[in-house]
Amino acid sequence: MIRWNFAEKLTPSILRRFLGMLDSITRPVDPETREFLDRRWETLPEHIKTDAQVLGRHAVGCEGTHGVFPKCNFSCTPCYHSREANQVRTDGKHSVREIAQQMSFLRKVRGPHAHAQLIGGEVSLLDPDDHAEAILEMRAQGREPMSFTHGDFDYEYLEKLVVDKSGRTRLKRISFAGHFDTTMRGRRGIRTTADERQLNSHRQVFAQMFARLKKEHGTRYYLAHNMTVTPANVAQIPDVIRDNRKAGYNMFSFQPAAYVGNEKRWREDFRSIGADEVWELMEAGAGSKLVYQMIQTGDERCNRTAFGFYLGDNWFPVFEPSEPKDHVARDAFYRYLGGVYFNAPIWLLTIRFGRVAITNPIVIRFGLSWLFRTIKRVGGPGALIGKKIVPMTFVMHRFMDAADVKVAWDLMGKGIQSTDPRIKETQERLASCFYAMAHPETNEVVPACVQHSVLDPAENVVLSQLLPLPKRRRQEPEVEANGAR
Repeated sequence: MIRWNFAEKLTPSILRRFLGMLDSITRPVDPETREFLDRRWETLPEHIKTDAQVLGRHAVGCEGTHGVFPKCNFSCTPCYHSREANQVRTDGKHSVREIAQQMSFLRKVRGPHAHAQLIGGEVSLLDPDDHAEAILEMRAQGREPMSFTHGDFDYEYLEKLVVDKSGRTRLKRISFAGHFDTTMRGRRGIRTTADERQLNSHRQVFAQMFARLKKEHGTRYYLAHNMTVTPANVAQIPDVIRDNRKAGYNMFSFQPAAYVGNEKRWREDFRSIGADEVWELMEAGAGSKLVYQMIQTGDERCNRTAFGFYLGDNWFPVFEPSEPKDHVARDAFYRYLGGVYFNAPIWLLTIRFGRVAITNPIVIRFGLSWLFRTIKRVGGPGALIGKKIVPMTFVMHRFMDAADVKVAWDLMGKGIQSTDPRIKETQERLASCFYAMAHPETNEVVPACVQHSVLDPAENVVLSQLLPLPKRRRQEPEVEANGAR
């Protein structure tokens, strides 16, 4: 009988390689991640290098796909996609191939991990198998995908996305952003409406599909709710939040409309809506002051993000700006945990957190202090009894008008800073962009506003030639038995 002696085979060189691999895997922040974070921080404009800034300290930013499935079966007013987008057919092989190239490029130039939006036209026009392959391809490149949709599909589609033809659950977790608002045209059962409340049943049915999916197949999920804001529906923001807060979403995101995309669908004076007005209405719906100053995502003129949670009917921020010790806790998070990949398996996260705690014991004191303050802020331990803690993030994204972006981007390409206040602001916001898209063919990463304002129209013309819509067959008149038409 041959016995394999592990101790004898474990030579010093093998042991060193093993320990080196173990050290690399369990290191709290990957050295490559740290390198890309530092590089991102160095390139940021000085005005956004604040103590609250996420970019370059915890994340390189969010990413998105483009030109992979531009077609949509809705006709929204406004629509950020160019007129030419609907002249392109949805083709799964093209989508997966382009997504793979874009994500591979982003992995190379922005580091091992990032959140990425699977976005274009309508993602549910993809065959479920192609959709699943796209998600898996994004994850293979270290991206955490969120599929963007109008939500007008059935449970069967969702189930086929998660479960393959052999009955195996191929996606253990998924993230979706459902877009619901009165600017949209084409939803089954309610093609048009001016009343946001008439869409509530659709918002809730969408969320219920994911709850059913988790119950039947164990797939975990994260849901965001998106809403385009115009003068016609801005006053309805509080009702949207109040009526759907318990539906199953963990994010409510509002985007004041801009003059971007298909100009034939611009109906109102979008510039009449101010950022503060929208935010105050969001606060009215949330029933609380929404704190966005403690964690900054890019330029505040583009993004406001309030991280927090509901306990019962009350929303609380993760960090309270009036509490000096919360500022210390936030800074400690960036210092000791900035760049940690929180989507890693729980066992690996536990080891990584353990390494942080062992090498920096002060983190434990900061963490416990923050926890005790937060419990006190929500009303003490008794307030937690019988109540569920629901993480809830509130976001406002403000896109810029295409005309301004075109001028600003052209000047930036020439190294010229505009003296016009409006264009100068646009240039500053583009330089601080949190949301970018990849162009492997030109070795560029561009802000999303540039993609939609400058690049989409020409790109979609090329795609319409590469992936033309099927030609409709002309209906021939019926021939009667005697040959008459």
